[in-house]
Amino acid sequence: MFRPLSSRYVAGGRGWTKYKARHTTEAIVGAVTGSLRTPTTALLARYDESGRLRYTGRTTTLGAAVRRALTDQLHAGDTGHPWGAHLPCGWGSREQLPVHLVAPDVVAEVTVDVARDCAGRWRHPVRLTRLRTDMRPDDVPLFGAPS
Repeated sequence: MFRPLSSRYVAGGRGWTKYKARHTTEAIVGAVTGSLRTPTTALLARYDESGRLRYTGRTTTLGAAVRRALTDQLHAGDTGHPWGAHLPCGWGSREQLPVHLVAPDVVAEVTVDVARDCAGRWRHPVRLTRLRTDMRPDDVPLFGAPS
C-alpha cells in the first residue's frame, strides 16, 4: 500500500493504492481440476530438500492455448503419487477439491504474487503462462526457495 507524500488523510476516503509484487518462476504440475483431457486449473508443486513433492498453489482458470498445450503433456499419476485425490479448495478452507493426479514431469512457467501462507505455499492463485518443455522437474527451484 502506498500514497503520494503530498496527499492528505481524508476520513472515509481512499487515498492509498495497492501494489502487488509479482514474479515469474517455475513449478511442477502435480494435479489438475476438470479432467485430463480438459483441465480447468493446475495444482502446482515443488520438491523440498528431502525430495518430497510439496503442493505450492493453484492456477487461475487455464486459457484455451495453455489448456491445449497442457493436455498434450499430461499423464495420469500412478499409485505412488504423494498426494491424495482431494486437496483443500483454497487458502484457509476445509472444503476438499476433487483433483486428477498427474505424473509430476511437466514444468510450467507461472506468474506469482509473492505473498505466501504459513506453510510456504503461494497465498493467491497463480497464472500459468507457458509450459517449459526445455526444463526437467529437477531444474525447478526447491519448495520454499524465493520465487
